[in-house]
Amino acid sequence: MCAGAALAPLPASALAEAENASPAGSYLAGRFAQQHDDWGAAAAYMGRALAADPGDLGLLRRTYVLALSEGRLGEALVLARRLQGTDGDPQLSSLLLLADAVKGGRLDEAGTLAAALPTQGLGKYVVPLARAWLSVAQGKTDAALQTLAPLEKEAGFAALYHLHSGLILDLAGRRDLAEARYTAVTAAQAPLRVVQVVGSFYERTGRPDKARALYEAFLDASDSLMIEPALRALDAGKTSPPPVANAVDGLAEALFDLGSALHHEGAEETALLFGRIALHLQPGMSLARLMVADVLDGRERAGAALADYQALAADPALGWVARLRAADALARMERTDEAIAQLQTLTAERPDRVEAVIRLADLHRSKKNWQEAADTYTRALDRIGEPEQRHWALYYARALAWDGLKRWPETETDLKKAMALQPEEPYLLNYLGYSWIDRGVNLDEAKAMVARAVELRPKDGYIMDSLGWALYRLGDYEGAVARLEKAVELKPVDPTINDHLGDAYWRVGRRIEARFQWQRALRTAEDEPSKQAIAEKLDRGLPEQKAAEVKTEASKDKTPKDKMP
Repeated sequence: MCAGAALAPLPASALAEAENASPAGSYLAGRFAQQHDDWGAAAAYMGRALAADPGDLGLLRRTYVLALSEGRLGEALVLARRLQGTDGDPQLSSLLLLADAVKGGRLDEAGTLAAALPTQGLGKYVVPLARAWLSVAQGKTDAALQTLAPLEKEAGFAALYHLHSGLILDLAGRRDLAEARYTAVTAAQAPLRVVQVVGSFYERTGRPDKARALYEAFLDASDSLMIEPALRALDAGKTSPPPVANAVDGLAEALFDLGSALHHEGAEETALLFGRIALHLQPGMSLARLMVADVLDGRERAGAALADYQALAADPALGWVARLRAADALARMERTDEAIAQLQTLTAERPDRVEAVIRLADLHRSKKNWQEAADTYTRALDRIGEPEQRHWALYYARALAWDGLKRWPETETDLKKAMALQPEEPYLLNYLGYSWIDRGVNLDEAKAMVARAVELRPKDGYIMDSLGWALYRLGDYEGAVARLEKAVELKPVDPTINDHLGDAYWRVGRRIEARFQWQRALRTAEDEPSKQAIAEKLDRGLPEQKAAEVKTEASKDKTPKDKMP
């Protein structure tokens, strides 16, 4: 699969040099670091720039956001206080101060901050939740419910209203009313946290069977390991503690829930900030820490994410998932041996699960350890037993490993098995169809398969290239040129596609254009055999062909691109 290389964090030497840089230089370095998602370096640079120009409000706001995103809460609180009352004061500075005041029991200060929270934008959702939990801290349950009520009518936020009104009523001991809210929030398929909250309520009100039914329904729908500890506790006769013990916990829950919703909508930066404030209120909130780690990992900050994943390793609900994701982070950091060792441990720990085995196989495949990859995919398929439609990708992945070993019969067998499970998958159609054409077998069926792949993925340059090359191998050079030109438009710099187009141009007599494409291919080709073959064509061109030889023309290894979905 083609992917851009992740940008490495700025080295410590660069930070050291910045100590003697001008304020403008530190600011520009901070902007550069932030644009490249190295927020730790960005925060350091911006802090130096701010120290030199403490009156710059734009710089103050930017430095605050960076400090909060990095979890530097002491520094963020100082900056948030400096931002109070200034023009353009970011909403999250007031929210952080409010959270800190509630945590510290400074309820009068919290009330003043809550009254000043802006209600536009995200404030439409943040303010009712923040003010409601402040009312709970003040012992005003009815006022809290009234404050929360506007959320019920906000599109997409009714579930959040039912959850938090249920939590508030539950905390106040009004269990009948709390149950009505909890029932409303679990009417549709609920996320993990809702299942944990409502299941805990059923346990604490003497209805373990109802809790079990909720947990098992979630397990059946999601196959998630994260609910297993709750089921084990039920089996042991234990009762889950209340999910929210006080207003501080409730406010942390609210901020996490908002952050989680933003994370799912792709607003990662804001989700990260909400997660940081939630963890300031409740450092042991495992789901918030997992969300923060996932956001960092998604922003190609594997090192920072790894620390949070490792901090969750012993968590009873999230530990397994966190260790899996830690292994992924290690692999992205090129700490391959550590990643393999961790995945092997996880594989041995849970012989009933397949996730770690698949990750281990994928890692071997990414490193071109073809035999290890094929063997490990086989172990995964053995664990699965009877495959379902969703398991087509495992057969496809094992086919790629067999192909790396040049074992075509096994490759073809697995591609056919994958096709039987997912006959309209464009990558499968492309791979098997191309492979048949390249071997001169099943030509009509193969051409139809590749053409269908193009219909399904008309913007994929690699698949378009496959159809063009299929036409070339079948002797339709004019048709090949049309398709390969389109492939080059979609993927301008790819040595195989450029090489294919050069061959097609040569066959239709466009010799100058053929050499131009071969030159482009030679500049970007990576392996020596390909470079040598292209150089020979630049020197001599293609040999003349007789009509009978068209369909049997030998080609170099031009295996379809490894594009796992």
